[in-house]
Amino acid sequence: MLSRQLCGPQKLCVRFLQTERAFATKQGAAAVVDATPLDQAKPFSELPGPNKISFFCSFLPGGRYRNVPVNDMFLDMKKRYGNIFRMPGLAGADLVVTMNPVDYETVFRNEGQFPYRLGFETFEYFKKVHRRDLFEGVDGLTSGNGPAWGKLRKAVNPILLQPRNAKLYINNLLRVNDEFLERIRAIKNPETQEMPGDFGEDIRRLILESIASVALNTRLGLLSENRESEEAKQLIIALENILDLSFQLNLMPPIWKYLPMPKFKKLIGSLDTIVDICYKHIQEALQRIEQDARAGRLTTEPGQETSILEKLARFDRKAAVIIAMDLFFAGVEPTLVSLTGILLCLAKNPAQQARLLDEIKGVLPDKNSSLTMDNMSHLPYLRACIKEGIRMYPIGPGTVRRMPCDVVLSGYRVVAGTDVANAANFQMANMEQFVPRVRDFLPERWLRDESHSNLVGDTATPFMYLPFGFGPRACAGKRIVDMILEIAVARLVRNFEIGFDYPIENAFKTDFFVKPNIPFKFKLVERSV
Repeated sequence: MLSRQLCGPQKLCVRFLQTERAFATKQGAAAVVDATPLDQAKPFSELPGPNKISFFCSFLPGGRYRNVPVNDMFLDMKKRYGNIFRMPGLAGADLVVTMNPVDYETVFRNEGQFPYRLGFETFEYFKKVHRRDLFEGVDGLTSGNGPAWGKLRKAVNPILLQPRNAKLYINNLLRVNDEFLERIRAIKNPETQEMPGDFGEDIRRLILESIASVALNTRLGLLSENRESEEAKQLIIALENILDLSFQLNLMPPIWKYLPMPKFKKLIGSLDTIVDICYKHIQEALQRIEQDARAGRLTTEPGQETSILEKLARFDRKAAVIIAMDLFFAGVEPTLVSLTGILLCLAKNPAQQARLLDEIKGVLPDKNSSLTMDNMSHLPYLRACIKEGIRMYPIGPGTVRRMPCDVVLSGYRVVAGTDVANAANFQMANMEQFVPRVRDFLPERWLRDESHSNLVGDTATPFMYLPFGFGPRACAGKRIVDMILEIAVARLVRNFEIGFDYPIENAFKTDFFVKPNIPFKFKLVERSV
């Protein structure tokens, strides 16, 4: 029955899928696709959901979903319509949302060689109309689709995703992290040991600097000498504006196409700001590379790895610029949420923090010891803490794929060309049905230890937890983000006892994207040894 739901060349995936299922079974998971034949499935027209008028009205003042976070909206619609429902498109085609993890395998195994991901229409306008001069011919990794996207992704995968390449950037990231630790010691209250209320801003700057050090081999100086520069202020404000305005303008009907809208103008201006700042630094970096090459000089300092930008420029100079900007666009805010969420978990769970410290001391005997490519491979509990923190504080609701062929999801025939949202990250990984003791911070559940297999429920599937996506469109910056998080958490825990003396129930808020909602006044007490 499985092959009847696979279209074209994807029947070749059957053997791989069977292997994946066998592995999942060993792990106590039951990864099984809907075996209903297409001709026996309920018709697409019978998918439950609200009509377009009532759905539109639900976003107006007094409406059911007015100012309601998207994950809460999905949960409410699940109660009303079931595990799968059709959400009328207010700005385009309808969207099918499934909250059944059994469907996720079907979606991902049928997404095709070049999975189509629905983009924000305002971003499409920005790239293809407003800044066509820069983006024409290269759409990037986050918003591109089709064979052109596939060619670009194939070229950059060895640079961005191979673990041995990501590990080479450790020296660049450690230098940034040294500066961050100095900043902490300079600004924390000497009496209470607490960080100021705007410490989240310093964490954001840590991530921006880290991405710049890897993507450009460049220091922006956001943690030190350029901290108060006009450029730094513009960059931070623009990132916040994009986070606030993107969902508002892209969920509702595109009035901005026909009438002047201050919010749309503000969004385009913020995108311009980030593109112009990134482009300036990228051009400066490329000029340094070319000058050094002509002079026969090394393009990096001793101990530093060649930047991603230089490696990509050998493939395509324009593509290198676009991808470097993609890393800034897509990497900063999600990594900020993940890092602060992990630190909150450790602060509120001293036993797990103590266990993590013991592990880190095994590779860093004293605070001045250095992380290396080798000793970082011996920190499984650190990676488990990071994975559990991301589970508890996910960065977004899930993924969207446009189906290239008809498939059966939860007993319904979903026709080719339909956009399907897998609402996995917020819901499935945070439901007791799939994760026992779901609100407990238990990194042990991710260790390869059968004694902890009961910490992941029998009804879970490997597709339940997908913080970096899956398949050809999995996050291209995953390895870089892993490195940023591992270094930051390891060095903070090794240098400080981390505490947080305030409630964390509403630490983040969600429109579509997740963002901080409280002052991150961490208590960071210096460790003596």
